[in-house]
Amino acid sequence: MLSEILYTVLVGLFALERLAELVLAKRNMAWSRARGGRETGFAHYPFMVVLHTGLLVGCVLEVWLGGRVFLPALGWPMLVLVLASQALRWWCIRTLGPRWNTRIVVVPDLPLVTGGPYRFFTHPNYVAVVVEGVALPLVHTAWLTALVFSVLNAGLLTVRIRAENTALTSAEPVRI
Repeated sequence: MLSEILYTVLVGLFALERLAELVLAKRNMAWSRARGGRETGFAHYPFMVVLHTGLLVGCVLEVWLGGRVFLPALGWPMLVLVLASQALRWWCIRTLGPRWNTRIVVVPDLPLVTGGPYRFFTHPNYVAVVVEGVALPLVHTAWLTALVFSVLNAGLLTVRIRAENTALTSAEPVRI
């Protein structure tokens, strides 16, 4: 029972973090729009919101209703991966600064960011999302949630990355 409560608190902290991201994204959207930024690829965004909300809800429901137990040999390494994915996500947010958003927004005449984690991956934030989508449920053996999220997220990321790449094709690379 204690492990289920602690896990629920962990998932709740992730929900709060997501809300903080939405506040930051709203502020950054205003910054981008003030500089002529325009949003593209918005048709898939509602599905993304539902999927990511479903991940958090699924984690908790599967543990409480499915009787999933905490297995230390699985749970602790998965927690390390969850924390590493958060560190990567916030490195991305810090690197992009006011250009970071949960939506695809391109501000004209701004160069493509190639510093920070973008030196190593084209889409490092999506690496964080993939790792988190597997690791967060598996902290408490919610394997069904990890599987369903991962399969649906693979389809979503295919659409999302294609839309993002199309939006960014006109930007010139520069290191920041």
